[in-house]
Amino acid sequence: MKMLYYDCFAGISGDMHLAALLDLGLDVDDLIRELSGLGLPGYGIQAGRASRKGVSGVQVRVVIDPHQPTHRNLRQIEALIGGSSLKETVRARAVAVFRRLADAEARIHDTSPDQIHFHEVGALDAIVDIVGGAIALDRLQVDRVLCSPVELGGGVAHCAHGVLPVPAPATLELLKGAPVKLGGAPFETTTPTGAALLATFVDEFVTHPELIIDRVGYGVGHRDGPIPNVLRVCLGELAVPREERMTLAVLECNIDDMNPECYDHVLERLFAAGAKDVWLTPVLMKKNRPGTLLSVLCAPTLASVLSERLLLETTTLGVRRHAVERTALVRETTRVATRYGEVAVKVAHHRGQPLRGKPEYEDCRRLALEHRVPIHAVYAAVREVLAARDLAPASGDAPSAHID
Repeated sequence: MKMLYYDCFAGISGDMHLAALLDLGLDVDDLIRELSGLGLPGYGIQAGRASRKGVSGVQVRVVIDPHQPTHRNLRQIEALIGGSSLKETVRARAVAVFRRLADAEARIHDTSPDQIHFHEVGALDAIVDIVGGAIALDRLQVDRVLCSPVELGGGVAHCAHGVLPVPAPATLELLKGAPVKLGGAPFETTTPTGAALLATFVDEFVTHPELIIDRVGYGVGHRDGPIPNVLRVCLGELAVPREERMTLAVLECNIDDMNPECYDHVLERLFAAGAKDVWLTPVLMKKNRPGTLLSVLCAPTLASVLSERLLLETTTLGVRRHAVERTALVRETTRVATRYGEVAVKVAHHRGQPLRGKPEYEDCRRLALEHRVPIHAVYAAVREVLAARDLAPASGDAPSAHID
């Protein structure tokens, strides 16, 4: 299982987050090319090497035209990101970060998220930090994100509202329930933007992660203090595979008046926006009308985005939401060579040992067409390879386009 671990011993900000992910290996030119999908002029990205207390890494600075707007509201930002040509998964992640921020600010100011005007976070440099972070995370394709206790710093911070104590109220609101530390530096080490990124992206806060580390990246901040002002990120594999236990959200709606041809399009849009699984169940509705129960399994952080997608893409008038606890086997994808060609196989592990493998349908279908053989012949060839490795194939071997 591919893991990303945020080591926030000196906190996190939007630019430190983006810089650390660049230091993991993301090419800055690729990032700039993808960010152009925002369609926003008036900014440039400077990325170079820097160090703090002898720890070197990447430092990022977003240079903006001084005539650019310094604040935007949530609707303006959602329209900006929603109307871009960015990948749908990137748009969903970025919008989820801003909604987290808006919800936190609304609770502090006793108003609604729609009434919140972002000042520092609504400026173009913060938008680039957040969207760039979503692009980088999407490129990494990690299965799970972990985070250490978060250093918040101390002192006071100067912002559009005046002088505020550190940590800022929005930072504390966003990190409710997460382990934090105070006083490691006499300035703000974790910004509201950094806190929102963690609140949106992190699956679990841990004190002693067990990882087999592959790569390490350092994002260097723009201040200096008693500890190195850097964010450290580690990319690796889970050291001891175990069953995953996590809280997910299930979204549901009953539909009895939509053209059935549209379901394929709706499911594609939901998967593209980050749904872990989507399924349809035939139901009888009031007056015994046949209908369809559309169910979506997703991370809680994407529930709002996917609920909106259901309201826009289907004829439903409402979406139900409830939390579920899921226990899942640890999985990894490997490729096996058969007499017809290579096939991706999803291997499930139990207590650290491989349990069974499942061939990916699309690979089997492609090879069957290329070699003009029945698809079950390709599945049989995969079974032979798995048996030679003492790895049982999944029972039934029914073709499946999506497994989660």
